[in-house]
Amino acid sequence: MKVITDESCTSYSSPGHPERPARVARTVEKLQSQTDLKIVWAQPGPVDEAAILRAHTAEHLARLDVAEDFDDDTPFHPGISKLARQSVGAALEALRCARNGETVFSLIRPPGHHATRSSAMGFCYLNSIAIAALEALATGTERIAVYDFDVHHGNGTEAILKDVPGAMFLSIHQYPGYPGTGARNVGDNCLNFPVPPNTNREDYRAALSSALESVKQFKPDLLAVSAGFDAYHRDPLAEGTLEAEDFFWLGQRIRELGVPTFSILEGGYSRDLPDLILAYLKGIEG
Repeated sequence: MKVITDESCTSYSSPGHPERPARVARTVEKLQSQTDLKIVWAQPGPVDEAAILRAHTAEHLARLDVAEDFDDDTPFHPGISKLARQSVGAALEALRCARNGETVFSLIRPPGHHATRSSAMGFCYLNSIAIAALEALATGTERIAVYDFDVHHGNGTEAILKDVPGAMFLSIHQYPGYPGTGARNVGDNCLNFPVPPNTNREDYRAALSSALESVKQFKPDLLAVSAGFDAYHRDPLAEGTLEAEDFFWLGQRIRELGVPTFSILEGGYSRDLPDLILAYLKGIEG
């Protein structure tokens, strides 16, 4: 199991903001202290600006350096442009590792799946997983699926990948809920699996399984996973019902697809996040 991270991603914060450094710092501590998984630690790779510009406008990249908040949820931080690019570098390194047959997880912040082509939102500045998916397609992959199990709809990833040949986007998320999108399928390649608030675990698993069945039917060469852990029943930002064993189960189901896979951290804001990530990693490691 390879885990990609960098301590510098914990260098920014806002008082009271749920997307806080401890999400990564405490998870690193947990993974370093556990003995069930043998973990190889790695650093984010380099980022070619051309790869970012496949997913984002030049105007958006310039806006990241303007010292002004993007919205109430997404504040400006000094150096956030560099840190967001580091998250992209971690996703691209994860892509490279998956192509080499490694099981890999990007444990870094900021997350990315709400960032659209031209705007930052929802704690997200650059859409790392969409950038990695487009990089894969541009460098030889014929078919890539992006499976997003964050409790919030991956609206940015959907908008960027909509109708892109060779790409499929699948999102399992609470609806109604932030950001208010994801009620129905979009374009020819974006499938949404909305789940009402407080849905019981059995039905939530059924939605996750339905999306995985669609992945199977698509027959991708690569699978990219937006791994958000905020459907957990103690998460403060949604009304999910999942337990740690559900994330272990999901990791197992993803592994059983037999497709080279890389996963990157999106949401998850409970104090139990390190345990949830460890459970998922145990599942995908087998």
